[in-house]
Amino acid sequence: MTAVIDDRDIERALVVMAHPDDVDFGAAGTIAGWTDRGIRVTYLMVTDGDAGGFDDGITRERMAELRREEQRAAAGAVGVTDVRFLGYPDGRVEATLELRRDIARVIRQVRPDRVLMPSPERNYERIHPSHPDHRAVGSAALDAVYPDARNPYAFPELREEGLDAWTVREVWLTGGPANNHYVDVTEAFPRKVAALRAHASQVAHMDDLEGMLRGWLVFNARAAGLSEGRLAEGFQVVATA
Repeated sequence: MTAVIDDRDIERALVVMAHPDDVDFGAAGTIAGWTDRGIRVTYLMVTDGDAGGFDDGITRERMAELRREEQRAAAGAVGVTDVRFLGYPDGRVEATLELRRDIARVIRQVRPDRVLMPSPERNYERIHPSHPDHRAVGSAALDAVYPDARNPYAFPELREEGLDAWTVREVWLTGGPANNHYVDVTEAFPRKVAALRAHASQVAHMDDLEGMLRGWLVFNARAAGLSEGRLAEGFQVVATA
């Protein structure tokens, strides 16, 4: 386990994810706990998820609109009201300077103590979290935290917009191969399920969504050494201050 800043010392958190639903699969239970403790959480989705879904009868433009609606509803299930989208093309995200700047801009706007993002590392034990978009967003977001957002001379156009440099104190990575911190989300599990069910275009075909989620979270709880029957989400926490 690593040293983690106590939630009581966190005022604001920013969640940077590649697609609508990423945060809900990986961290919705944890986010529910943060908002319950009074932490102001902002979601930043790099894409609108226009390449998702299973219905050829829905245009990609309509799918993007639908997934934005679903993510806002899912956010509401865990107490988040500030949801933002960058509009990058789903399935084609790269860790470019442009993406780093766009994430750094939001970091300077929100001024979070903690940023949650996908791991930039490939997880060979569970391939699904290692979608190329996830890894690209994780890489760009980590670079936006350090050095971009804190360096007043990086992206001078951000200073021209009136956005002063900001140092994020802590990063949480989800979906990677090296978890070093677990959050007990047993009581928040119904809210996590509700958040994921809001993504109907992505999960309506799953016969046992709740059972699948419970299996993942039981595995994490055992890795964390929690008692039988508990559920947990896992992260790699990195000190960045």
